[in-house]
Amino acid sequence: MKWDVLKREYLSNHQYFTARKDRCQKPDGNIVEEYFVVELPTSATAFALTENNEVVLVQQYRHPIEEVIYETPGGFVDPGEDFLTGVRRELLEETGYAFPHIEYLGRVAANPGVLNNFTELYFATGGRKVAAQQLDYNEDIKIALVPFEQVVEQFMQNKIVQALHTCCITYALLKMGRLKLQ
Repeated sequence: MKWDVLKREYLSNHQYFTARKDRCQKPDGNIVEEYFVVELPTSATAFALTENNEVVLVQQYRHPIEEVIYETPGGFVDPGEDFLTGVRRELLEETGYAFPHIEYLGRVAANPGVLNNFTELYFATGGRKVAAQQLDYNEDIKIALVPFEQVVEQFMQNKIVQALHTCCITYALLKMGRLKLQ
């Protein structure tokens, strides 16, 4: 089922957004003249609980959907950085919280029809505020400490809409036995 890439042409080359056009041949011999791919770095996010059992969420404006939304903290993993180090760094930079326990939950692909990256999912516990936020130049992030039960309610009411982050919350709730597969 795998396609052979006959030609690869880069249309845009940016640290966080590289677009290319591939010309491919399918196993049956048919040629796909133009298949567009967006290359992104691996990202990591965590369902993060403080030592007081509050969930650390971040609130920020997301221009592509033109809405302010709640998300789990996270971001792109730096080149050469392992995923666990990346999620620890992102948690600290975005929230100022450090977490002594971080457990791997899994990985998901946001839209493998267009995007080539994965997001690594984690469950962080025991968080304590140890520093101020250290945001990137284009980040405007508010920290929200939300009671655990309220986050579960928001999640179940589809009030947290970032798909990768809802996956992270789902995996964490399954791990905690708070969500059951039927």
